[in-house]
Amino acid sequence: MSEYFNVADIFGEDVFTDKVMQERLPKKVYKALKKTIEEGKELDLATADVIAAAMKDWAIEKGATHYTHWFQPLTGVTAEKHDSFITSPNPDGSVLMEFSGKELIKGEPDASSFPSGGLRATFEARGYTAWDCTSPAFVRHDAAGATLCIPTAFCSYTGEALDQKTPLLRSMEAINQQALRVLRLFGNTTSKKVTPSVGPEQEYFLVDAEKFLKRKDLIFTGRTLFGAMPPKGQELDDHYFGTIRQRIASYMKDVNENLWKLGVTAKTQHNEVAPAQHELATIYSEANVAVDHNQIVMQTLKRVACEHGLKCLLHEKPFAGVNGSGKHDNWSLATDDGINLLEPGKTPHENVQFLLVLACILKAVDKHADLLRESAADPGNDHRLGANEAPPAIISVFLGEQLQDVVSQLISTGMATHSLKGGVLETGVKTLPDLTKDATDRNRTSPFAFTGNKFEFRMVGSRDSVASPNIVLNTIVAEAFCEACDILEKAEDFDTAVHDLIKQYVGEHQRIIFNGNGYSDEWVAEAERRGLPNIKSMVDAIPALVTEKSIALFGKFGVFTKAELESRAEVKYENYAKAINIEARTMIDVASKQIIPAVIKYTKTLADTINAVTAAGAETSVQVELLNETSALLSDTKVALAKLSDVTETAATKAEGEEQARYFHDVVTVAMAELRDPVDKLEMIVDKEMWPMPSYGDLLFEV
Repeated sequence: MSEYFNVADIFGEDVFTDKVMQERLPKKVYKALKKTIEEGKELDLATADVIAAAMKDWAIEKGATHYTHWFQPLTGVTAEKHDSFITSPNPDGSVLMEFSGKELIKGEPDASSFPSGGLRATFEARGYTAWDCTSPAFVRHDAAGATLCIPTAFCSYTGEALDQKTPLLRSMEAINQQALRVLRLFGNTTSKKVTPSVGPEQEYFLVDAEKFLKRKDLIFTGRTLFGAMPPKGQELDDHYFGTIRQRIASYMKDVNENLWKLGVTAKTQHNEVAPAQHELATIYSEANVAVDHNQIVMQTLKRVACEHGLKCLLHEKPFAGVNGSGKHDNWSLATDDGINLLEPGKTPHENVQFLLVLACILKAVDKHADLLRESAADPGNDHRLGANEAPPAIISVFLGEQLQDVVSQLISTGMATHSLKGGVLETGVKTLPDLTKDATDRNRTSPFAFTGNKFEFRMVGSRDSVASPNIVLNTIVAEAFCEACDILEKAEDFDTAVHDLIKQYVGEHQRIIFNGNGYSDEWVAEAERRGLPNIKSMVDAIPALVTEKSIALFGKFGVFTKAELESRAEVKYENYAKAINIEARTMIDVASKQIIPAVIKYTKTLADTINAVTAAGAETSVQVELLNETSALLSDTKVALAKLSDVTETAATKAEGEEQARYFHDVVTVAMAELRDPVDKLEMIVDKEMWPMPSYGDLLFEV
């Protein structure tokens, strides 16, 4: 591509967009497909054949030789099996390039080796992928050439969801149905669909590829398991929003171009707080498309990094001592005719529909705080949540001064009569304009914050799919809407009933509202007094999936069956145990084969120096002191290594599932910390030329 280009000229050029469909499909077929997308009408096979043929021709023109059903199993990453368009050869030796409607609509990957939490045995191999026509197909260009990628859902032979996409689509249907009931109560008869709109913000680290390859911990686990802090970290805040270095700027340029071609609305890019940390944010899109696009973003970040001699780290906490990475999930509800249900307007105290929606969300988040916390639980996030960089593990809602004032009026007097205004911010400089001031500040310590016309869920981990938190948000709010509508649809006096219900909900659930400092110790104590759960680890969060309350919630709206919830809990326990097991064994390997030999070599050098200096009759007290300190730490390292080896072996004897996961959390991670402590101290003593791996300073500041 030339150095200069117009983004509008390349945006979506590798996507089978609505415009492409209009151009390439017969009008009747195009209309049938739009009905399927917009209204869920079933697509017949004959129509699918026409669509498949047009999609194939378009993809081949883009250079595609293969197609794949692109799906999202419970591995945390996407999966795909490639098939070429080639069919059986002709008698003359030529081949036909074909792609049928059946191949478009349904695929059959092997389901036996994907996580299923007991839903499928290893010998039960059949699974199906089903085309999600609401998320557009695209052609991906990489070292394999060009591949037509068809977003799909993935389920077992017996019908259970084995992926993230299927329950997300179910939850979107649930909130659409219940939100329409709310709109109808207020006289809206024109809106036909309500869709959750999502805009994820993606944080990531970039390190030099050569240095990455010298760190087994980064290779095997995605994070550093050892590492002493460099003289400078993020204390000066000079990296945050700082000038982007040229090597990184070149990388970001290529990332943007790749994403724009795939129709991903990459908009914001900047340096984050920690050195070598950055962020990319996209514009809002429908929830399932946003989930797909975020997977594309993560894959593109990693692939393009390799092309620039870099490695992209998406782990939530790749470096101790500096900020980790999250993924803020911005969530709102929008109608097909452009109405945002979370838009308060200039006078929110008079916007009764908005106040009802807000009251229902407060109720949903308070009632299901444990589920929302679980949706952001993973092994990496255990290192991040609750630190001075991310929301605490306690779920609370930030409303801001304006809405807090409205809620306070409702609770104290039963009626809201006014809304705080924004006003004007005077800069005090004649050449600068006065600025329009918002009616409320923002709160970066809140896990679930109202930010003008949306809620920002800040807990999600940087590696995680945003499907899980949005499945939960959609479903818990659908339940609150449903319960409100069940009451209001029967009311004789709607105006009085809706006023009373709003007051009731905000009064009963005001404990979830907190506008203060979520990092403070005082908030932890206050949250406990309020009765809010403080779930500090993934292992403690998982049980929320299988409570009677959760099973009833998801079952009522057809999002998860009891079996699917139980299977997901088992998958998560298993994932936690496997992740910590890999980390522990990596620590054992690195300590045994690299660190201890390097320290022994250093002590031998010190001993030889002491002998030589002593023979020359010179003072050796400094060398002796260093040798004694190093030897003591080496001994501590050997003891801690033996303990970690023992407890890791013991973990393998525990029953798979919750018991094993809890043992890894309660015992193995403690032993890992005990091993890291002396090793990090040794790194500060041992000659840098002898230390077997690049330091934090090398990784964070030499990019």
